[in-house]
Amino acid sequence: MPSRSSKGPAVPPRPRRERRKETMSADGIQVVMRRCTICDWEAQLVEHGDEGDRLCPWCYGPTERTSVLGLVVPEHLRPGQKNPYAASLGRLGGLKGGRARAASLTAKRRREIAQKAARARWGKKR
Repeated sequence: MPSRSSKGPAVPPRPRRERRKETMSADGIQVVMRRCTICDWEAQLVEHGDEGDRLCPWCYGPTERTSVLGLVVPEHLRPGQKNPYAASLGRLGGLKGGRARAASLTAKRRREIAQKAARARWGKKR
């Protein structure tokens, strides 16, 4: 029998949440025009490809898609843009790196680095 810690009863792990794929293809996200078949409601909506028929927000009747107005391309898939997911991963180490390096340097080495930086900044040559 495993021993219990003094922290209290064991807590079962939380179930993992289902997340929508962030890397959907461009044809998966569309701007569509929908109208209710019962009342006079009509609106532009952003729909994902895996969604079924929507209900009218006024009368909760069935709606129909009248037209597809366009496609939504996520910003991280646009050309010339940085991928925010990759940038955040690279930044994780970057936030720790400077402090960890400074803590490991000796006072003498920190002084040498500071003097070199000052000479470069002010253009003084020895």
